[in-house]
Amino acid sequence: MRHDKTLVVHAIWDDEVEVWVATSEDVPGLATEAASLNDLVKKLKVMIPELLDENGYGYGDGDEIPFRLLSECTAVASRHAAA
Repeated sequence: MRHDKTLVVHAIWDDEVEVWVATSEDVPGLATEAASLNDLVKKLKVMIPELLDENGYGYGDGDEIPFRLLSECTAVASRHAAA
């Protein structure tokens, strides 16, 4: 069974430690990090169902839980940057 609501997860690049940090208002307790967005998605596919179950959201085994990962990274471009 698919759920109609697509959960939203926000990922922000932390330049100091060079990781993506993910949080979500839709998934209580979600706070994780990974070095790449691909690695982050892999972690989220495991963590989201676990956290929803722990918080009593009752998603059963086999249910699909759609989520949208919105990423944000701030950077500076230079006209004289080396290629």
